[in-house]
Order: sequence, then structure tokens, then C-alpha cells
Amino acid sequence: MTEQANDWRAPAATTGAAAHGPQRIVCLTEETTEWLYLLGEESRIVGISGYTVRPPRARAEKPRVSAFLSAKIDKILELRPDCVFGFSDLQADIAAELIRKGVQVTVFNQRSIAEIFSMMYQVAAMVGQGERGLQLMQAMQDRLAAIARAAAGLKRRPRVFFEEWDVPHISAIAWVSELLGVAGGDDCFPELARMPMGKDRIIADGAQIIARNPDIIIGSWCGKKFRPEKVAARPGWENINAVKNGQLFEIKSADILQPGPAALTDGVEQLHRIILDWSATHE
Repeated sequence: MTEQANDWRAPAATTGAAAHGPQRIVCLTEETTEWLYLLGEESRIVGISGYTVRPPRARAEKPRVSAFLSAKIDKILELRPDCVFGFSDLQADIAAELIRKGVQVTVFNQRSIAEIFSMMYQVAAMVGQGERGLQLMQAMQDRLAAIARAAAGLKRRPRVFFEEWDVPHISAIAWVSELLGVAGGDDCFPELARMPMGKDRIIADGAQIIARNPDIIIGSWCGKKFRPEKVAARPGWENINAVKNGQLFEIKSADILQPGPAALTDGVEQLHRIILDWSATHE
């Protein structure tokens, strides 16, 4: 067998977990960036999304090569990635263009808590950190279970309207709806949470929201500051319990609408605190 035919073998000096999997990764969304940092594998990242804020150091350390629906293809190619991580059908066009250029692309489409954990394990395994990934995931699962146990003791569960966008109104995606349940609340529109596409979670008539009379309204306007005073001023909304009682809150989209570590940690913790504070005065 010729020496060239042996090229598939890992060089002796670089064998081990760190030598396996992609070495030059571009992350088109924030969740895989944050997860790789938590795994201690940030050195593999060569490019990130411009929307990345977690962890904060990533913006200082890594070049920004994409938005969410668009990407600087030439800049990505200059980075010579051996893998690009993307998220959902919304990045299908970016993925297709990169694939045509010969780049390996892995696009995840996680929409539920279980699917988020699945994505995280797959990424950990790809970079040789399966065991470390399982340890971190177990800690997150243990905390979710503890929050759920605390929520089970609430005498009353609030009805929660989670608004992902304001005009038009878009209600919570599946993992947010599920985390609301873990935290002790009930999603006002659970039937819409099953819809993976934002366009299918549009509530065209605000009267439907008024009719469901949420006790709490949480806004996370995907990169735009939540304005509770504007919500309170919507026609007819003065009759909603949440507005009457001043129960309007913001959770930053980076903390809850990122289908990765953030939602399973900081996001659910914020949901739980809001619900516990409400519960303290509504027994």
C-alpha cells in the first residue's frame, strides 16, 4: 500500500479526541457557538453569526460572517471551514450555496427541549467531547427537573402569553412553550406552539389574545426592545389581567429564542422567577 493511500490515518502526534471531527467550524447561529465554548472547543470556531452575544468574548475573538437569513459566502470560504453549522429551513439557501462550493454543512432543526438536547449531543460527539457534553447536559436536565418540582407546588398556574413578535403577533415556539410549562405557567396558545414556522404562529386578531386573558405577558421581540407601554396601550388590552396588574416582562431573545444552552439555563430561570413572583401575590 502506498504512503498516499495511508493519508486517512490520523497522524501519531495528533491522535485522540481533539484530533477528530471538524477543526475549522463556522457557526451561522449563536447556540452552537455558545455550546462549543461550554465544551472548551472554541478554538475550532473560525467564524460566527453577527447576532452572537453569548458568550460575550466570542464577538471579540471570532470574525462575524453572517446574519440569520444572509451570509458573506466569500468571507466564509476564505476561512476554509471544514464544517458549517446552521439552523432550520430559514438557512437552507445559505446551506445550499455553501454545499455547491464544496463545503460540508450540518443544519439542525431543533424545535423542542428534547431536540435541543439531541443537537447538543450531536455537536459534542462531532468534536470528540461526547462525555463532557453528557455531563453538562445532565446538569441542565437536573436543574429543569428541580424547577418543575418547585412549579408543581404552586397553588395556581398563571396563563402566559409569550409574544415572539409584535406586528403581527407571533406566539411562542415549541421549546418556549415547553419551558413555560416547566417553569410553572400555561401557554395561552399551546396549539400554535406545535407549528415550527413563525408564519403559522401568527395571531392576526388581537381579540383572540384578549379572549384568553393572560395573567402574564412576556415579550421577546427577536432583536428589538420590548415596549410594555405599547402593549398596554393596545385597544382593548386594558381588560387583560396581565395589563391590569402590571405583569408585562421582557426576556431578551438571546436568552430564550436561541434553541441551545441559553434557553435551557438563563431563559427558563427567568421564566420561573417571573412566575414565582406572580404566584406570591396570587395564591
